[in-house]
Formats: sequence, C-alpha cells, structure tokens
Amino acid sequence: MISYQTASPGAPLVRIETETPVPSGSQVLIKMVACGVCHSDIHIHEGVFELGNDKQLNVAQEGMVLGHEIFGEVVAVGEDVDSVQIGDRRVVYPWIGCGECALCRRGEEQLCTPGRALGIVTKGGFADHVLVPDARYLFDKGGISDSLAATYACSGLTAYGALKKIGKRQDDDVVVIIGAGGVGMMAIQIALSVMNIKPIVVDIDDGKLQAAKEFGVEYTFNSSDPQTAREIRKATGGAYAVLDFVGAEASANYGLGCLRKGGMLIIVGLFGGALNIPIPFFPMNARLIQGSYVGSLQDMGELMALVREGKIAPIEIHERPLSEVTAALSDLKAGTVSGRQVLLAE
Repeated sequence: MISYQTASPGAPLVRIETETPVPSGSQVLIKMVACGVCHSDIHIHEGVFELGNDKQLNVAQEGMVLGHEIFGEVVAVGEDVDSVQIGDRRVVYPWIGCGECALCRRGEEQLCTPGRALGIVTKGGFADHVLVPDARYLFDKGGISDSLAATYACSGLTAYGALKKIGKRQDDDVVVIIGAGGVGMMAIQIALSVMNIKPIVVDIDDGKLQAAKEFGVEYTFNSSDPQTAREIRKATGGAYAVLDFVGAEASANYGLGCLRKGGMLIIVGLFGGALNIPIPFFPMNARLIQGSYVGSLQDMGELMALVREGKIAPIEIHERPLSEVTAALSDLKAGTVSGRQVLLAE
C-alpha cells in the first residue's frame, strides 16, 4: 500500500510503500476513496499545539499517517465480520477508543486517552488503504457524493457535537458562531437546517461572511474590530451561547465579550493561545466555558441519519489528488481555503 507519512516537523510528507494489511477478527480493510484535510492535521504535521505564554505542546511523531475524514470501499474483512460485505462503501468513524475504560463504556470513545483514533494515534486516511478495528465504526452515506461524505467524520461530527452541547434553548436565545471555515460552515448548515437556530456569524474574512449570508445567515459581523462584540451584546442583550470554531486567544475573548450573564462559551477550534480571566468573574457572570472534542459514536449515527434523509445542505468541497497532500496542508495553513479540501485516491 501507498501512504504519505510525517518526517521532521513541518517537512513535506513522504510517500512510502509498505505491505497492505490483512484484516482479522472484527477488523475491516477499507480502500480509501476520499479523505478530508483538517486543521488538526496541520498541528500534527507541524508537531506542536500553541498553548500561549510561549509554551507549546509537542506532538511531533515521525512516520505517522494523518487523515481522519475517511470514506472508502470495503475490500477485505476479518472472520468475525458479518455486518458489512466486500464492495460496501462507507464513512469511517475515526475517534476509536480502547473499548475498555470508563469513558469507552459510557459511549465516549472520542475522549479515551490515548485511544486508537485513526490519523491521530494510529494510521489514517492519507493512504490508499486503512485498517478499521470493527465494522461498527462504518456508516452508510446515502446518496451524497463521496467527497462530501468524508467530511462528516470530523467536520460534520465536530459541528454537530458542539451544537448539541447548547442543550435546550428558548426561541429568543441568541447563538453566535465564530469562524466560518470548513467546520464553522458545517455548523451553520446544521444549525439552520436541523436545529432551528438562526446564528449570528462572526469571522475576520468578509468573503467567508458573504458565503455565510448566501447559506441563509441574516446577521454577520467582522471580528477584526473587537468592538463588534459589544455591538452584538447591545443589540441582543447578550448571547446565550457562543461556539468558537477558531480557538484562538482573540476569538475566545471575543466570544466572552458577546455573552450575557449565564451564557456559555463552547471552544471547538485548536488554533492556540491562552485565556487570562479574573476568578471573581466566574461566579459574578455565572458563565460556562466548555471544550468540545468531535463527537461520540452515537452522535455519528444521529448525524449520518440526518445526512441520509437529506436534511443537511452540503458545504463547499475542493477536490485534489492524494499526491498533493502536502500542498493541501500548506494551503489550509495559509487560510486560502473556503469550505473543505478533500483528497481523492489516484
């Protein structure tokens, strides 16, 4: 099999040829058809997450096969597999845990540490074949395109999982989405089409804000002027929930500036930085700051059911061959990509 593996941090991925794995037991071998490119791939490729205050989390690992938004065709199965057949085409849930810890037993495999997440801990989709531990991690895509289907494994699931954390809300509870990139656009689509949420959308890029308006968003603000957070709070009385799909120090502080008392800031993005908040403000404002990491296997099942029912409008997809994976990572890092890049098998 052919895979594109990490070398030194930030260096071009290396094309490597190895033996194609043979599945056994509950395992399923997938021939990769389409694999999305995510901001998380950038951080792992570069080997660090920025923690603010001149600190970094080192995640550099040579020989890693990235790529966790995987859609492919079943080409071989282990002897214990009877729920899928050779030739089936499936979206892969990549956030696989150990299966034994308390988190996994609660159905929160995505939080298992270190777990067995494809493209994060074990070999992922920047390759022509992927070994999946169990057929229960495979989902039918319905009638949507192969490239779009791949994006639901992370972009769609992350957006859906974050939106679910808002919980029960009143009709006049305001929701703000910060970041109209690939995941943010997916969140906008799901909010509008499935959850009856009409979000205010914030970004520093007027082009992305215009794209959000074309999706049906009524109110947008350019956050390059931090004072627009005050405008949102003044016009709405303060947001009930802010979903930060950027995850930078500036975006998180902007989100806090939008909130009313008792509101919640849900941080999804991993851009990096640190927050410095006076402790008395926590009880005084009664706000909740929560992280959201992708979504559970149950969330994936719910999301793919909505996809198959045609309830979620598609986002913009840019296809390119797998051999251009390093260029795709560079373009995403440069911020020149609208929507989601998807690599296609060659």
